[in-house]
Amino acid sequence: SNNNKRSSAIKRVIVSSLTPLLAPTLHHSVTNTLASVAEGAGGLGAAIGSAANGAGQGQDSELSCLNNSAQNGESSSAGEAHTNVNGLSTTNNGNSVSNNDGIPAPAASNNTVSSDANSVKKKKRLSQSEEDVIRLIGQHLHDLGLNQTVDLLMQESGCRLEHPSATKFRNHVVEGEWDKAESDLNELKALMHSPSAIVVSPTVLQLRMKFLLLQQKYLECLEDAKVLEALQVLRAELTPLKYNTERIHILSGYLMCSHAEDLRAKAEWEGKGTASRTKLLDKLQTYLPPSVMLPPRRLQTLLRQAVELQRERCLYHNTKLDSGLDSVSLLLDHACSRKQFPCYTQQILTEHCNEVWFCKFSNDGTKLATGSKDTTVIVWHVNTSHQLKLMKTLEGHAYGVSYLAWSPDDTYLIACGPDDCSELWLWNVQTGELRTKMSQSHEDSLTSVAWNPDGKRFVTGGQRGQFYQCDLDGNLLDSWEGVRVQCLWCLGDARTVLASDTHQRIRGYNFEDLTDRNIVQEDHPIMSFTVSKNGRLALLNVATQGVHLWDLHDRVLVRKYQGVTQGFYTIHSCFGGHNEDFIASGSEDHKVYIWHRRSELPIAELTGHSRTVNCVSWNPVVPGLLASASDDGTVRIWGPAPFLDVQDAEGLNECCSMDS
Repeated sequence: SNNNKRSSAIKRVIVSSLTPLLAPTLHHSVTNTLASVAEGAGGLGAAIGSAANGAGQGQDSELSCLNNSAQNGESSSAGEAHTNVNGLSTTNNGNSVSNNDGIPAPAASNNTVSSDANSVKKKKRLSQSEEDVIRLIGQHLHDLGLNQTVDLLMQESGCRLEHPSATKFRNHVVEGEWDKAESDLNELKALMHSPSAIVVSPTVLQLRMKFLLLQQKYLECLEDAKVLEALQVLRAELTPLKYNTERIHILSGYLMCSHAEDLRAKAEWEGKGTASRTKLLDKLQTYLPPSVMLPPRRLQTLLRQAVELQRERCLYHNTKLDSGLDSVSLLLDHACSRKQFPCYTQQILTEHCNEVWFCKFSNDGTKLATGSKDTTVIVWHVNTSHQLKLMKTLEGHAYGVSYLAWSPDDTYLIACGPDDCSELWLWNVQTGELRTKMSQSHEDSLTSVAWNPDGKRFVTGGQRGQFYQCDLDGNLLDSWEGVRVQCLWCLGDARTVLASDTHQRIRGYNFEDLTDRNIVQEDHPIMSFTVSKNGRLALLNVATQGVHLWDLHDRVLVRKYQGVTQGFYTIHSCFGGHNEDFIASGSEDHKVYIWHRRSELPIAELTGHSRTVNCVSWNPVVPGLLASASDDGTVRIWGPAPFLDVQDAEGLNECCSMDS
């Protein structure tokens, strides 16, 4: 009686434990099996073995799916079967748990029974993104030569690195077995797709791939001095394709190359070997979908894009963008500290004795010129530690100096005065000698100047209607009548001159064909403007409005920057930093404002001046060096934090992209 009660209790406990994890179709089988449980561990073991066999029969379809790795991305290890029933796990390499008579197999080291319900979990079905990640990792490991690791990864995950036909094709190309590679194209034809938005038939794609293969074959024959074989490829294989005949004519010209070096130079080809064949494979892959053959070095490409995107979004990133991954850590997000940015006063230049109206770094970044109401121009030398020392003082500008322009080679410096100044000074910076003092008329107002890119001419003008083009001796070459110029800039085409005028606009003037056109139209006076190095963007200081960014090609207002105080004083802003990603401007509230080019709000407000900041200049060579000139009579040099405490240093070490 007691044995029957114990048996019944055991049956109820096992049934209640197994039921939640068994499919309804298996529940009835397990219940019937447990109904015949005998006394002792042998009866219980037979019951468990019978239940496991029943579960295995009921899950044949699921195991079949697991083995079909191409369809669902799952796999079961060869020779190993797993059965999970409410945490009871049996594992046997290729052997069944019980024999046909239901007698449990002898215990062995590879047969395990665990009571932990979470010890073995059902194999997870891989999502498409998970398969993609595994393939990317596999490709990277393969490129590193870890082929056994790749095989194990693909076997365990049930994924496929690339289509078998693609693998065969790749091997034939790398080995230079061109006939076999050409034959492989027939298998790959059904898998091809157009690399562009324009739909192209697989036949045409196959033709293009075949042409690339034969071109490589032809060049390798020529390099090996097998001229007759090369000629046969050209006549009997390439020409009958009737594809890209212009290229075939070029290829035929390579028959005249006297030696291999000449061939490689004229064909711009790496020569026979792994390098050229790998490059060929990269081209061929574009005609195959990534499910068939992954694009080359795809994981590195994605990582590089991620790093570049983080850098672009970093407000303070001001160093060269290294396209490689070796200079960064992939374990941390990119972050630059404000302490690395030119936000700190490094030097205060006090040699001027009155308001400083203008400052400008030379094109090579080794000098800074400052102009003042005190009638002098001071040229400063920038040493290797980025400290500035007085180099020369240029005197005699009776009205003061409100504008300066370096020649393209930094040999000369032109100085202009305020509105009532009719003179212009052209200095030789190296010798300190005045080469030209130009004045066409005492009624002129020459307040702005710009160099032609050839360095032999310059344009100048003012608000009284003068607009001249002159040579280095001040001789008048051309003039444009009736243009009241506020600010000037010469574009890189050496023909077009941009001029802001009193009609709140910027127009383009061509001195060669005497044509002009409207480019920018504002609603308020344009006090000054500057243009980016590539000639695409213009930065305007607009009266009562602040700083505006215009696209000169599309002729649209891109962005209005906030924060700066701009009345009717002439304030000069500038592009700066690496790749000209930043914008800086003075302000009537005694501050220097810095924006990231893509952000309307300032990322830094630099304080220190006590009066209006008239001009700022960013060193074109040293991205971390900025100068500002103020009515307080000083020039401030801004740079990164001069020293860092321990905590700051640790913070910078955490920045994953210290490539400066």
